Amino acid sequence: MPNAKPATTHAINDPLVEWFIAVLDPIKGNFIKLVTICSVTILLLALARGLLMFLMRQTIIVMSRHIEYDQKNEVFAHYQLLDTNFYKTHSTGDMMNRITEDVSRVRSYTGPAIMYLINLLSLIAFCVINMVRKDPLLTLYVLAPLPILAATIYIVNQIIYKKSEKIQSLLSDLTTNAQESYSGIRVIKSFVQEKAMFGFFEKNSVDYKNNAIGLAKVESIYFPSMALMIGLSTLITILIGGVQALHDTTKVGVIVEFVIYINMLQFPVSAIGWVASMIQRASASQKRLNEFLQTEPSIADKGKAIEHVKGDIVFKDVDFIYPHTGIHAIKKFSLTIKTGEKVLILGKTGSGKSTIAQLLLRFYDAQKGDITIGKVPLQSYSIKNLREQISYVPQDVFLFSDTVANNISFGLEAANHPQEIISKAARQASVENEIMQFAEGYETMVGERGVTLSGGQKQRLSIARGLIKQPEIVVFDDCLSAVDTATENTIISNLYQYLEDKTAIIITHRIFTLLHFDNIVVLEDGKITEQGTHNELMMKNGYYAELYKMQTVQAHTE
Repeated sequence: MPNAKPATTHAINDPLVEWFIAVLDPIKGNFIKLVTICSVTILLLALARGLLMFLMRQTIIVMSRHIEYDQKNEVFAHYQLLDTNFYKTHSTGDMMNRITEDVSRVRSYTGPAIMYLINLLSLIAFCVINMVRKDPLLTLYVLAPLPILAATIYIVNQIIYKKSEKIQSLLSDLTTNAQESYSGIRVIKSFVQEKAMFGFFEKNSVDYKNNAIGLAKVESIYFPSMALMIGLSTLITILIGGVQALHDTTKVGVIVEFVIYINMLQFPVSAIGWVASMIQRASASQKRLNEFLQTEPSIADKGKAIEHVKGDIVFKDVDFIYPHTGIHAIKKFSLTIKTGEKVLILGKTGSGKSTIAQLLLRFYDAQKGDITIGKVPLQSYSIKNLREQISYVPQDVFLFSDTVANNISFGLEAANHPQEIISKAARQASVENEIMQFAEGYETMVGERGVTLSGGQKQRLSIARGLIKQPEIVVFDDCLSAVDTATENTIISNLYQYLEDKTAIIITHRIFTLLHFDNIVVLEDGKITEQGTHNELMMKNGYYAELYKMQTVQAHTE
């Protein structure tokens, strides 16, 4: 047999390792001391790694929380800029889902995903560079399965992106369904529709569950794929490295080193799928957020802040069609309301009465015609300034989950308001006596949407909120429908004094006999059918006269 080839010393070619070996060389005969120094070195390196990891988490995760904070504020601020039509065409549940769930998913990308991505890329780069330095050919064989892995990740990511969009949309539907059920729980219970509503919720929930499970199944492809690639790489290393070691015994150390590197790569490569999935989900969520953030309000605010909004209000040939329904609400409407006049706008449901108030406050802009205040077009006023100086009491009462006092003073800018101002508004709205009967008076919490109050109490609190302001123009939109006749008469008597020096527009479907109106306008199908003073309209013997006689007879019989 030929003589075996003598073993040769393998050069390390690593300055740091060679330096460390040189430092340990004087004590290589002292086993205990050598092990102690190596153990302490490993411990110190582990502590340094932990400290750096802690600092990285503190930097990136905290940064992601700041990004989440800023993004939620940005979305909320943009929501408040959007016009009324936007809110009539988008559900509350969808908007809530975008500002919570979608923002949270984007935060997962800007925080954990980036952190793990940096960690993965650093570790992969470290291992691959050292593998190439040790044996470029063996490295090439070991990394051969990576193109298959890259193709798998690309294909699966495309599926995840589409499924993530679908899931977020279904989650919005589920949130909307739940929100409507909670808000309308009294209606649901009174009509005994709990089972039907549960059926709707269950259907949405099943759709969401099935799609979420489908996404989980797709994501589950990642980890077996990663494990397969790691196994193949390990197998290739041992197979090819073993063949090399048979011809050159110095390769044994390289093979061991490669196996260590492959094991080090196991977590980074496995986590690539998780990070990629997180990035795809965040991408889908950011796209949904951008849909709203890039939505421009149709009511452009390009006007100037004018100190006082006052003067004659003029509607000239105004036409308006609701964009979300196509209903032609106002047709060639012309009306002049002089400063200080009290005008009653009367009509049946759907005649266009409330639309006039919404156009005056620029919740919508008319498609045709002009609206001016003091000969200044509405578009020339800043929206904020215009609405601040018009006191508006809508027919749809909305109270916040806050104290009675804060609900009444909601429209005032200052944070703290004198109690006397709040009490005066409550007295004018004929609701103070009932407030004082509450356990905590003005500090009583009214509950979500005023759920703890009766319909009449909520309506009168809404009136008090409008009365506490002292603007030049006031608009009351059918705001006494939920109060009894005696309370209505008391409120109207108080209004008579309050409105003395103000321009007032009273929108209603009934006649207030205790108030003197300078002009009474009768609307039908968006057009003015009658106009004049009380006496003039009674002489015409039209709709107004008929309604007045009917109310008078009804009042006498009660």
